[in-house]
Amino acid sequence: MITENNHEPPGLATLTRKLAETSLGALGNRGELLALEWQEEKGRLLELLVWGLGVLFLAIMAMVLLTGTIIFLFPEDKRLYVAGGFTVLYLLGAVAAAFTAKSLLKKEPFSESIEQVKKDRVWLESLK
Repeated sequence: MITENNHEPPGLATLTRKLAETSLGALGNRGELLALEWQEEKGRLLELLVWGLGVLFLAIMAMVLLTGTIIFLFPEDKRLYVAGGFTVLYLLGAVAAAFTAKSLLKKEPFSESIEQVKKDRVWLESLK
């Protein structure tokens, strides 16, 4: 059938090729997004590891100083206050590092990829 512009409508092969090109383009975009998010997640996990090690180190330091405080409790009257002050300082640092690590764990990994797949599903369902 010839239309007003003397052009024939595209054939099945042309439509199939265009559908394949569009599908491959969409898969390529999703693959690039997944690769980008993978890089972000690696960075986030490294940061989480650093903060976790910070929590561990500062907690151990707090325990060492607490033990030192108990050991040096009796002889000198000023040692107790200095050691107690350092213990509180390291303990506050460990608490701050723990809260930071906890907030990093709340972020959902690959959230943007999951959101894009959901949008694609909704779009495909709208075509029915």
